[in-house]
Amino acid sequence: MISVVGVRFKKAGKIYYFDPDSKLVKKDDDVIVETARGIEFGSAVVGPKLISEEEVIQPLKKVLRVATKDDIEKNARNKRNEQKAFVTCMEKIEEHKLEMKLVDVEYTFDNNKVIFYFTAEGRVDFRELVKDLASIFKTRIELRQIGVRDEAKMIGGLGPCGRPLCCSSFLGDFAPVSIKMAKEQSLSLNPTKISGICSRLMCCLNYEKDLYEENLDRLPKIGDRVETPNGIGDVIRINPLLSKVKVRIKRSSDRGDIDEIEDFEEEDVKKLKKGDKGYDRSEPSPKNTGKPDRQNKDGKKEGQGRKDQDRKDRYRKGKQSKNKVEVKEGQENKDVSEKQDQPQKQDDRGKQPKQQKRPRQPKQQNKQEQQSQDKKEGLEKKERPERKGRSNKKSRYRKDRNDNRDRQEKKEKPENSEKQQ
Repeated sequence: MISVVGVRFKKAGKIYYFDPDSKLVKKDDDVIVETARGIEFGSAVVGPKLISEEEVIQPLKKVLRVATKDDIEKNARNKRNEQKAFVTCMEKIEEHKLEMKLVDVEYTFDNNKVIFYFTAEGRVDFRELVKDLASIFKTRIELRQIGVRDEAKMIGGLGPCGRPLCCSSFLGDFAPVSIKMAKEQSLSLNPTKISGICSRLMCCLNYEKDLYEENLDRLPKIGDRVETPNGIGDVIRINPLLSKVKVRIKRSSDRGDIDEIEDFEEEDVKKLKKGDKGYDRSEPSPKNTGKPDRQNKDGKKEGQGRKDQDRKDRYRKGKQSKNKVEVKEGQENKDVSEKQDQPQKQDDRGKQPKQQKRPRQPKQQNKQEQQSQDKKEGLEKKERPERKGRSNKKSRYRKDRNDNRDRQEKKEKPENSEKQQ
């Protein structure tokens, strides 16, 4: 175990551990420590405590001393110089016409370095700017490009909830945030509602992540079949924070099936598995009241007689519609009930005879058979008709070509005759 002290250099910055080196350092004391950037002025937000060596990043730097009045005055002087350096750097950026936004300026405690923080969409060539700043401040200059989240943390502001930004108030590090967290919390996926002033997903989506994951694993999923004290139904909504489930229960009544939606606690809901009674969604879920069903004088359930009467009426209407047949114009509609009353022909076994199939048409004769038949009858073979389509085009082309040859030969003959003379 090692004794350490937690030091923070900015209001909501990261906490770094240092070795107190047998110095009496208390919580909220200002201290001077040695860092990789040089000597820094910080505040001890965590008092001396013992931690394991695995939690410490080696090598562990030491606390030089507790800050004195001179150290506090020097730190205040550096803060004033930072404001002046910010204005000077802004003028130089406009002079060089660079596409960059200056966010903050920081002086080291020993004034060995001045750090300028800026944001930009791409890479910026600021070599000439560094030369001008070095000639003005006569010290080392460092320009560091940061992201939009770091910009919001340095500048601060008010979030969509109306409170100061979490990153500039108490958050030390940025935790990764994904769109999956918004889906698990049933939030609107509209970017304007789940994004902060930095145009990124709000950090507060990560605060209740563990609670939502734990409750969602325990509660039934949307669409599951569950059993409740009021019957069996389907889950349509879940409230992980309150551990409540909204269930739609299907019940049968005189007017048909009715859907009722009710809220239940986690303890009152039991998830059904495949094969359990009531898992089939086609069966309506009666209300489990524990009371016997009301009965009529005939001994039937209440509403059962009305259902039987409706069923008979539907059957009678359907039968009447079948007996009516549409006929051609000029003939009257006849009732086919008389035909149906006549007994139909039956075979020996009492079954109705099957309908006779249509006779198959004879197949066309083959070409050889057709030729032989033509010879016997003494018919002369007809001339083959001209083919249509492409062959006609070829034949026309040949005729035209032959005609052109004949014309040329006729022209050449008289010329040859004249030469001979």
